[in-house]
Amino acid sequence: MNFWKIIPQMYQVFLEKQAERDLRKLPAEIFKRIIPVIRELGNNPRPSGCRKLKNAGQDYRVRVGTYRIIYEIDDKNREVKIMPVRHRKESYR
Repeated sequence: MNFWKIIPQMYQVFLEKQAERDLRKLPAEIFKRIIPVIRELGNNPRPSGCRKLKNAGQDYRVRVGTYRIIYEIDDKNREVKIMPVRHRKESYR
């Protein structure tokens, strides 16, 4: 039995269409590293190493190698919305 499957997620995680497109374009090895991080955001939307983006409301970013996952936290509705998932050179444009 997988212990993590019996623990409910605290937050629901949603992907914006742009995030879905970004994930489809990623190389397989990067994709395999990013998906567990996105899943974990449902349990802990503010993991160690995450940074709140300046002048961006409730937007945060978390690093996965040279890639960045940009996301928004809605504490009231207990939701995490994944926005762009891009290489760091393209993340903040």
